[in-house]
Amino acid sequence: MLVDAEIYFRTLRQAILKARHSVFILGWDIDSQIRLVPQGANDGYPEQLGNFLYAVADARPDLHIHVLNWDFAMLFALERKWPVTRLGWRGHHRRLMFHMDEKHPVGASHHQKVVVIDDALAFAGGLDITRCRWDTPEHACDSPLRRSSDGKPYGPFHDVQAMIDGDAARALGELARQRWERATGQEPKAASVNTAADLWPEDIAPDIIDIEVGIARTEPAYNGREGVYEVRQLHLDAIAAARQRLFFENQYFTSDLICNALAARLIEDDAPEVMIVMPRIQSGWLEQSTMGVLRARVHRRLKQADARGRYRMYCAELPGLNGDNCLNVHSKVFTVDDDVLGVGSANLSNRSMALDTECKLVIEAHGSRRDEIRGAIAHLRSRLMAEHLDVKPEQVDAELQRRQSLHETVAALQGSARSLRVLEPEATPELDALIPDQAVLDPEKPIDPDALIEQFVPRDDHKPVPRRMIVLGVTAVALALLAVAWRSTPLGEAVNLAALIKLARSLDALPFTPLAVILGYVVAGMLMVPVMLLIGVTGIVFGPLTGGFYAAGGTLLSAVISYGVGRWLGRDGVHRFIGARVSRISRRLSRQGIVAMVITRLLPVAPFTMVNVLAGALQIRFRDYLIGTALGMAPGIIITVTFAHHLAEAVRNPSPEAIAVLAGVAVLLIGTAVGLQRLFERRSNAQT
Repeated sequence: MLVDAEIYFRTLRQAILKARHSVFILGWDIDSQIRLVPQGANDGYPEQLGNFLYAVADARPDLHIHVLNWDFAMLFALERKWPVTRLGWRGHHRRLMFHMDEKHPVGASHHQKVVVIDDALAFAGGLDITRCRWDTPEHACDSPLRRSSDGKPYGPFHDVQAMIDGDAARALGELARQRWERATGQEPKAASVNTAADLWPEDIAPDIIDIEVGIARTEPAYNGREGVYEVRQLHLDAIAAARQRLFFENQYFTSDLICNALAARLIEDDAPEVMIVMPRIQSGWLEQSTMGVLRARVHRRLKQADARGRYRMYCAELPGLNGDNCLNVHSKVFTVDDDVLGVGSANLSNRSMALDTECKLVIEAHGSRRDEIRGAIAHLRSRLMAEHLDVKPEQVDAELQRRQSLHETVAALQGSARSLRVLEPEATPELDALIPDQAVLDPEKPIDPDALIEQFVPRDDHKPVPRRMIVLGVTAVALALLAVAWRSTPLGEAVNLAALIKLARSLDALPFTPLAVILGYVVAGMLMVPVMLLIGVTGIVFGPLTGGFYAAGGTLLSAVISYGVGRWLGRDGVHRFIGARVSRISRRLSRQGIVAMVITRLLPVAPFTMVNVLAGALQIRFRDYLIGTALGMAPGIIITVTFAHHLAEAVRNPSPEAIAVLAGVAVLLIGTAVGLQRLFERRSNAQT
């Protein structure tokens, strides 16, 4: 078990240098610019990952390197680097093959993090080989080595990867080849394994040897293949089998299925202890206001079921951090009593149980060596707890042996500085009421684009506009509310609401304000700044009337410019950035004219600028594009500038009159949506 990326990245580099036949790298994200050893590997090869892999391929004439990365298309364009800049390969190499994998259902992602070398040594866990992952178990708040490939510092990061060899490594090699063949349609070269070769690194003692390793997968049903849901069944079986204690480290906890299974155990008279270590806040204000709300709901349900005080959620506190003093826990580990250990890529979310591809390695204590294996599993869990409590693993082992309780052990070893603290995630009642359920934000089955479009575009006049239109209007209002509520929370390292408001107010003092604001939309659009954030800022600074005109002009000009960029790039050029799957959906929509463009703007399908570039690349008729954009953006502009302006006024001057106006605007907007719904229903009933 390799705890934190420093030891994993260093070990991985050493292992790749020993490769003679094949290297498979499967990832959710891969950054060729990162340095696996930030302080310098000093092994005679280039430091950056991309150049390093090229040099190794050049030096090994029989070596084939396959890099398979999830084709994230447009939905994660703000969170990850674009493929061209992320991979930055110097050129084509016939034995270093890179592919963006798009062969998965709409709404799903390839989330496995697996590396296999010569089918003899393999790694699997929660760590992608990408930016902002490297850290040491010390998680020093001011570490000068913890910087992204562009030189910017990032916060402490905790994750876990497992290393295996033997038959289990060969089995992961089969998984990797299968993934490659499904993604590319090309069968990779058959493995050529020297069974006498031992690639296990000399400086790392194995935690346990000569043991069976289970591989649990999630693979969604796709293209005629049946789904594989081993990870889901593994978790359910593990929860049902627990006698004394369940320990989890995980990034997300939003799964209804897992929540129900834990709640059923917690109401029992002899309920096992349940300990979950998570980050205090989810990454960024958007995740905090979506996945964070879902986690708060799950936590509330488990607290209600826990009549005997057996359940607690913790965060790993790191004093000295700016803002939140909590370690970013990204690992996906669990133990059942001292009998089962799982390390992998699967979160405690619906997606990981049924929609995304996942891989988890599992060991179980049984047979004649049961006591030996139980001791190893217990010590591995103690290593993780000890890191967070800032003590030695042996202290955790001893205290747990004495008290026979995870929670009492934590309480006994808690220090005044770095330690584990009880976490009580909550969501404000207003946000809790506005955020939809798991089926929308954490789906457990693929999204059907045709069905989604049909819900908003009735095929005939007998089909009324669905009530989801009202939800859409309320969601738009919620976005404006969130934008103001988190006006001091960064949306990115440099983009936040307060900074944009300050910039907009500086433009207000210029003699050519209208032109400056409208051109600002164009520049911000090219930088992928969320358009609804810009519209909200415009409403706050310039008011609903002037701000509405500025926002309409800015969004239309930005739409025209980025449409032209897409037209210039062409279909093939854009495909490299966004993926063929989204292109196919857009081509299908483009045949439906103005109505399709309106719906594309109303639905949160993808970032504004990416839709514009797509439309140009696919040569959607410009008149249809422009009219559809104007009609589709108008409701959002009106809602956002009006609500944001009055909300900001109520915040600045919380008088009864201001609050009454704000409430009136909200009631008017929602009432309009309800009125339109009833109008369509009456029209449909009259025709039937």
